[in-house]
Amino acid sequence: MTDAIGWVATALTASSYFARRQALLRRTQACAAALWLVYGAFIHSMPVITANVIVGGVALWSSFRSPARNRGPTTADGRTANRGPMAA
Repeated sequence: MTDAIGWVATALTASSYFARRQALLRRTQACAAALWLVYGAFIHSMPVITANVIVGGVALWSSFRSPARNRGPTTADGRTANRGPMAA
């Protein structure tokens, strides 16, 4: 049973890199971290447990962050600044 959890966690971690949306990638990584946490508990490994509590928490938190933070400069009233016709 322990090995199966580890293999499923490995597959989920690897498959997360095929996600096209950032939120989906991070939520998949959070689920994988939860499985790694369970695996760590089964093998009594505090480093595995601790690392995956941190990774899973950050992945989950960042998956719910507002995408507006990644849009670039904003005006004083919070709108996205016009960066011209050549801006990507």
